Amino acid sequence: MLVRATALALTTALATVPAVTAVTPAFAGSHMAKDVVDTAAASEDFETLVAAVQAAGLVETLKGDGPFTIFAPTDAAFEALPAGTVEELLKPENKDKLVEILTYHVVPGKVMSTDLSDDMAAATVEGEEIMIDLDNGVMVNDATVVQADIEADNGVIHVIDKVLMPSM
Repeated sequence: MLVRATALALTTALATVPAVTAVTPAFAGSHMAKDVVDTAAASEDFETLVAAVQAAGLVETLKGDGPFTIFAPTDAAFEALPAGTVEELLKPENKDKLVEILTYHVVPGKVMSTDLSDDMAAATVEGEEIMIDLDNGVMVNDATVVQADIEADNGVIHVIDKVLMPSM
């Protein structure tokens, strides 16, 4: 658990086309004065993600030096999960599962969109790899990156349109 928390570097994001409009203004003009947690918390579109990070006990880790690359799902992405999934994951008895899911959205280091290459695999903090596909826009597994390169003082956030699930 400590190794996962220490290595945590990337989170995912999910946004539909309407959510992209809502996400963009929250980050416009950002001057890297906030860590990845504060940057996500500054947007109304990441309330579920921030609540999940808190429930998983990952706030202090993600406020650390990093750098972290987070593939961050929006509230809309979490809402697209089967009914009751988020509520179930937020229960204290499911903390380990929540940590697995969240750390699957984090890649150690600061990975900007210009660092990506087609068909590259990136090791997540959770331990599994995510696949990057550039053939039809930027895809992370089956999620589309709808906004890239939101810089924070300890990493970068890429907004995605689905919650990524590791093979549990």
